Amino acid sequence: MQKSFLFWDFINKNLQQSIAVMLLYVLESKGSSPGRQGFFMAVNANGEMEGSVGGGIMEHKFVEMAKERLKLGKLESGVKKQVHDKSAANNQSGMICSGEQTILLYPLQKKDSNTIEKIIQSLEENKNGTLVLSPNSLRFSEVIPENDFEFIFQSEENWIYKEKTGHKNKLFIIGGGHCSVALSKLMRTIDFYVQVYDDRENLKTMLGNEDVHEKHFIKDYSALNDKIPSGANHYIVIMTFGYRTDDIALKALLNKKFKYIGVLGSKKKMEKLFEDYRLEGIDEAILQRIHTPIGLDIKSQTPEEIAVSIAAEIIKVKNKAPSRPPPHG
Repeated sequence: MQKSFLFWDFINKNLQQSIAVMLLYVLESKGSSPGRQGFFMAVNANGEMEGSVGGGIMEHKFVEMAKERLKLGKLESGVKKQVHDKSAANNQSGMICSGEQTILLYPLQKKDSNTIEKIIQSLEENKNGTLVLSPNSLRFSEVIPENDFEFIFQSEENWIYKEKTGHKNKLFIIGGGHCSVALSKLMRTIDFYVQVYDDRENLKTMLGNEDVHEKHFIKDYSALNDKIPSGANHYIVIMTFGYRTDDIALKALLNKKFKYIGVLGSKKKMEKLFEDYRLEGIDEAILQRIHTPIGLDIKSQTPEEIAVSIAAEIIKVKNKAPSRPPPHG
């Protein structure tokens, strides 16, 4: 979220100094486009920049376009489709990575300052809200949208884009040991809101973890049932002190629905745990949702390597395209 804050803060400081700024925003992306939906960039009249809309020759082209428009004082906004294929009949981006993206060029004005300050305040308070862009306006609402992104395009003069601001994904780490510290640090850099839970009040690694947004000491992991809600963008990693506490934590969360839930532990330990669960009559479908052994198999050894393997698996799940229903007929 630091990236978003720096972006809007850059814009705000320029407007306060009466320096013209162009907002570049990726409203939609398809295929292997390097600029994904929600990527953003700001270019001021002095050529200073913050953010990215995908890089390469395309980004350079848009930066020069923005600087030229600011130089000429053009205040009208516009959307431009870019196709990353040199054989495309129109709107070639100059890149060959395939896919396409639609980019907004929106000249920011002093009248937008109040909206931008509200966005910054919301980010500072780790809250969610809604950014709304349309041909002639930039708005912000504290109402939290159901979807992360929404883009409705009728024509270049009639479209609307909505995006959930703030952290879109939450990571709940159960256990505050060395692996938890390494994972917290890594996941914060990729804009996850990180919470850690542990039942040991004086745990040094937990107390010294400066990368989490929230720390929670609880008397018993069974209390997690009341503290962590289901969520389509909620990710759970269980890495407690031992087998017994892993069991308590996992049972507290088994009947909830998350985007991802995984347990750190040896294959043998987890096979034993699952065997016990089957004997207790726990539904096999529930067990199949649990990622274990956790993380991608890259022969991780250190806490930092384990964190990388878990983060990679979470990213893989997060970015997996939703399954499509089978065709009719």
